[in-house]
Amino acid sequence: MGGYMIGTVMLTRREWGIAAASLLGFSGAARRARAHQIAAAAPLYFDMHIDTPSRMVAEGLSLAESHWYTCVDIPKMKQGGLNAGFFAVFAPARSVTPVEAVKQALKIIDVIVEEVNRHPGDLFLATTSADVLRAKREGKIGILLGVEGGHMIDSSIEVLRQFYRLGVRYLGLTHSGNTPWVGAAEYSDGPKGLTSFGREVVREMNRLGMMIDMSHASDLAFYDAIDASTAPILNTHAACRSLANHPRNLTDDMLKALARNGGVLGVAYYAGMLDDGYRARFPELAEIGRRRGEVRKQFGSDRKRLAEEMWKLNLAEVETIGQPPLSRLVDHIEHAAKVAGVDHVGVGSDFDSIGLKLPQGLEDIGKTPNLVGALRKRGFSVEDVGKIMGGNMLRVMQTAEHKLR
Repeated sequence: MGGYMIGTVMLTRREWGIAAASLLGFSGAARRARAHQIAAAAPLYFDMHIDTPSRMVAEGLSLAESHWYTCVDIPKMKQGGLNAGFFAVFAPARSVTPVEAVKQALKIIDVIVEEVNRHPGDLFLATTSADVLRAKREGKIGILLGVEGGHMIDSSIEVLRQFYRLGVRYLGLTHSGNTPWVGAAEYSDGPKGLTSFGREVVREMNRLGMMIDMSHASDLAFYDAIDASTAPILNTHAACRSLANHPRNLTDDMLKALARNGGVLGVAYYAGMLDDGYRARFPELAEIGRRRGEVRKQFGSDRKRLAEEMWKLNLAEVETIGQPPLSRLVDHIEHAAKVAGVDHVGVGSDFDSIGLKLPQGLEDIGKTPNLVGALRKRGFSVEDVGKIMGGNMLRVMQTAEHKLR
């Protein structure tokens, strides 16, 4: 099955994971040198969608501290081999006004940037494809900003431009709710697709070099964006509708259209989008959902204790309805690669927004070598695994930047 070269030694994927974990035992110059060796040997790992920022704000999480109740922190990112990842900037689409959503987005961006600046030995704010490659070369992690929902620009091109100036490099045109100018996948009380202003937003994003994310958009909005955009588009965290009938998943026709556009689907890890049978068991979680409300009331003033107790309920969910096997995620990746082509598939974990509704063996970002191994076992070549784990996302980013020249 092959492996990765560390110096003059060929490592298996399992050994690569162990080598990455061993970084935790190094310090100073030795740790950096070891990190550079591993970074040079492993494929680029570029996650298209990580939701940890919402927890950073709500729970005051420090990325330097590794907790049993989180999916993403610096030690786990190092263990998993992450080179770069988009951190999602998210505000609710239906429970706050657009102006409030803009203010919340600015607060989250500030929290991310300040946290990155506190850990210069491990992290830096990345805004270009060159930064992503630099992260891999230097054994650091490039943190990129992606705004998850067009409601956070309050129908303002000027706000869109300001987000770009702050370092935002993709915008999800909608989230769980419509905006006046784009329809969402799970709601029917707004536009069906893109309005004329929505197309204007797409054109301005093309001009800026900001990538377009259609992960939460309606089917018609997806096709409208492809029609309006002169650059490849993204679905940073979705899956394949022919394997799981979730409204946010892409049909085979949509996958083919994405391929013609040159875009990339980041296959999400959210088990509810991967397996219809698993999602059908959600009603069994009603009692746990009720207990969540009680826990919020009981521990609302103690952020750390609240996070711990909520994670215990995530564990209770696993005990109640289980988890799909890792192979189910690979099924979606394989299907997307067959229909759209392997050049149009990536990974968008959605970690830290979905609890433990995750495939077995992929409960946090530190376990990413399990996915790499599963892809190789399924028959994907080392080159194709590299494309899926990050190379394709990098190519779309490079294309968006190239259009500026």
